[in-house]
Amino acid sequence: MSDRLKQIKIYFIKFLRLFVKTGGWKAFIFGGVISLIIAMVVGDNMFVYGLNTESGCFSLISACIWIGIFNSIQAICKERDIIKREHRSGMHISSYIISRALYELLICIIQAVIMLVICIIFLDFPEEGLVTGNIMVDVFITFFLVLLSSDYLGIAVSSIVKTTTTAMTVMPFILIVQLVLSGVLFALEGNAALIAKITISKWGMEALGSISNMDGLPYNAAGWMIIPRDAYAYESGHVISAWLIILGFSLLYLLIGIVCLKFVDKDKR
Repeated sequence: MSDRLKQIKIYFIKFLRLFVKTGGWKAFIFGGVISLIIAMVVGDNMFVYGLNTESGCFSLISACIWIGIFNSIQAICKERDIIKREHRSGMHISSYIISRALYELLICIIQAVIMLVICIIFLDFPEEGLVTGNIMVDVFITFFLVLLSSDYLGIAVSSIVKTTTTAMTVMPFILIVQLVLSGVLFALEGNAALIAKITISKWGMEALGSISNMDGLPYNAAGWMIIPRDAYAYESGHVISAWLIILGFSLLYLLIGIVCLKFVDKDKR
């Protein structure tokens, strides 16, 4: 066990050095620009009208998913030959994935902070929070968990595919599935509703929509009301359940990454 912990420390420090050396901070600018555009477009009507709040929540959750996946979609496959060589020299795959996960966790925290700060500047948040008592803390937790789970999904995909080209080809399909099955663009029924339950977007929307009390707001300036939906119930337990499900996805994706990368030695030379 001590050997595995030592390897986790070594690789974590390696990733931090690469971050500095390769200008990894640029990802923060990229995510910040996306958040800025969304916040400016949504404007003052978010948390005021249900229609604008739903659009804003959907855009922010979509941005979290996109940024998270982009963080790591090429991270493993671009180092596949190095991983194979070091694995044969005694590196534990679990140590490598865990160290990568810890590094990405740190990145996601910073990205969530940046997104929240931008939202605070441009959006007028309600005074009270549903879960913690502070809505900004609730929103930060949601941003962070969706970013992290999407990031770890990227790690899983990057562990399965063998080239960066394949990874970037797969990425749009993953994003489309997440957006379509979020429950915002289309009403989901039957098999589609069941499949949606395994998407990050659905649970991210449920958490942020509930935190925003989306169904308790006038639909638009005309005052039409949204028909209440259980998916966005203004209940702290509902939000916590959504958070735990997203966290569960994160752990599952890491497990998939570890299992799939263990077959790296079987790659064709």
